[in-house]
Amino acid sequence: MINREEGLKILEEKVSNKNIIKHMLATEAMMKALAKKFESDKQEEWGMAGLLHDGDYSEEVPVEKQGIQISEWLDEKGFEIPETVKHAMAAHNMANTGVKPESKMDWALFCGDSLTGLIVASALVLPERKLVNLTVESIMKRYKEPKFAAGTRREEIKMCEDHLGISLEEFVRITLQAMQEVHERIGL
Repeated sequence: MINREEGLKILEEKVSNKNIIKHMLATEAMMKALAKKFESDKQEEWGMAGLLHDGDYSEEVPVEKQGIQISEWLDEKGFEIPETVKHAMAAHNMANTGVKPESKMDWALFCGDSLTGLIVASALVLPERKLVNLTVESIMKRYKEPKFAAGTRREEIKMCEDHLGISLEEFVRITLQAMQEVHERIGL
């Protein structure tokens, strides 16, 4: 499987928006933390799905290929990507790719993709603008405010309860703690 350094190099080549790269680093941290809970021997795979999932998010890639094109680019360069990772990346954009989440890894990426953005937005309204000062309670309060970070797909985040078997609060806690551990890498 492609290693993390190779994955980061591809992202630097393909993604010009540094905020998208920070989002992928946050999602990688979340996915590794969730893998510890659900499939501890698969942390590398789950992390790679989180790290690379938006590696093809650009104007040159049609929305129906976002989540799929990254796997094709990696295949062309000779990198091995497990089918489970390819599926999770395609399924995180189900509305456009038509690929449905099936496994826990798929659902974790699908539900968590938008959650990382809500957490970043919640940190940015704090006076210190730091993840270390953010609490689960604060995020839950923001979650309940539809006008806050209006683009957040709250209904997808909440699917964690049905598809991952964890409460929304636990999902937020796991994700926040994972992002706090990499706060320097994501600039918060």
